[in-house]
Amino acid sequence: MSSLSLPGGTWKLGDLTVPRFGYGAMQLAGPWVMGPPADHAGALAVLREAVELGITHIDTADAYGPRFTNEIIREALHPYPESLHIATKVGAVRDEQGGWPPARRPDQLRRAVEENLQVLGLETLDLVNLRLGNAEGPQPESLAEAFETLVDLQRQGLIRHLGVSNATPEQVAEAQSIAPIVSVQNMYNLAHRHDDELIDRLAAENIAYVPFFPLGGFSPLQSDALENVAARLQSTPMAVALAWLLQRSPNILLIPGTSSVAHLRENIAGAGITLSGKDVAELDQIGR
Repeated sequence: MSSLSLPGGTWKLGDLTVPRFGYGAMQLAGPWVMGPPADHAGALAVLREAVELGITHIDTADAYGPRFTNEIIREALHPYPESLHIATKVGAVRDEQGGWPPARRPDQLRRAVEENLQVLGLETLDLVNLRLGNAEGPQPESLAEAFETLVDLQRQGLIRHLGVSNATPEQVAEAQSIAPIVSVQNMYNLAHRHDDELIDRLAAENIAYVPFFPLGGFSPLQSDALENVAARLQSTPMAVALAWLLQRSPNILLIPGTSSVAHLRENIAGAGITLSGKDVAELDQIGR
């Protein structure tokens, strides 16, 4: 098996240095992020391959499955290498219909942190993102009570670093007024550029921006411009989309997900392609 080099260099999440190319574990659960994986052995293999290739930033949530994804991470990788850092999210749960109802009361957040610790087999969570809004996207509301609950858990030593997810720029600022954050995790990709100003502000403050659905999510990105650039580079649209994110700003950390070892390696190789100024200018028109 040929060796791969992770593209993009590294970034510091607080005091934790991670490659900018990480791994999102959501797809390790069953269809629509519910139930166990169809291929349990394959799920274990992709996690172990990710670590073998040098990925040290794995993103998860106890709501994935629910619980199944965290259980698989522990089965595959525990005891964890010192270099491995697991980020998780709290603030939403799964209902029997597969929805994501909010769960941001203090008692719900404390229980979620405890369950993440228990299922992952950890004493401290390296990074906990407070998931805000709902399945439709960010919603304008105060995060103070929920975020202060996580700050209290951080003081108790259960959380190392804090972030926010599915957040408006105003909520990011509100969180920062309460305690330091090291990351913002929002939906963002070539076709969804609403956070451009926020990304630039966070970059100036040395705060990571972690786009979820970097390839479009359950509906993959479709664009003639993307396909044209990919054809010119003899690459794939998905590889170009990942490479564009890495070149967009140095504080962007990638967490593309997959349940396939081959696809994981394709993502890493593809994200390493170099886009010219002409390529970037053409791609930039997609989300404008």
